[in-house]
Amino acid sequence: MTLLDTVQYDANGLIPAIAQDHDTGDVLMMAWMNRESLEETVRTGRAVYWSRSRKRLWRKGEESGNVQLVKSVHLDCDSDVLLLKVDQVGGAACHTGHRSCFYRRVTDGGNGFTESNDIVFDPAAVYKK
Repeated sequence: MTLLDTVQYDANGLIPAIAQDHDTGDVLMMAWMNRESLEETVRTGRAVYWSRSRKRLWRKGEESGNVQLVKSVHLDCDSDVLLLKVDQVGGAACHTGHRSCFYRRVTDGGNGFTESNDIVFDPAAVYKK
């Protein structure tokens, strides 16, 4: 049985995929994959996700240059979540310019949050509208 045959996609044909820095273990982001994006990721060694907002494949870094080189792909025990261990080229995984999408930390018992200042690039300069 292959990975693609084992994956349990949701009703929309998607599976959550967590990208983790291969060297540090830092969680960088979570995105969605469909069968096609997973196939391309495994075949090319570069992270490809499914963009729900654009309704198309999203090749990570196609605009920013901050690609993810996939070192390994893991499937959880229920076969419904993927973990991609990646080398984050360019230093930023988040479209906001932060290293990780998880740059906000909940504080005050859930009444507030703080933001890290690990911004790697200016999104206004990268994403032209």
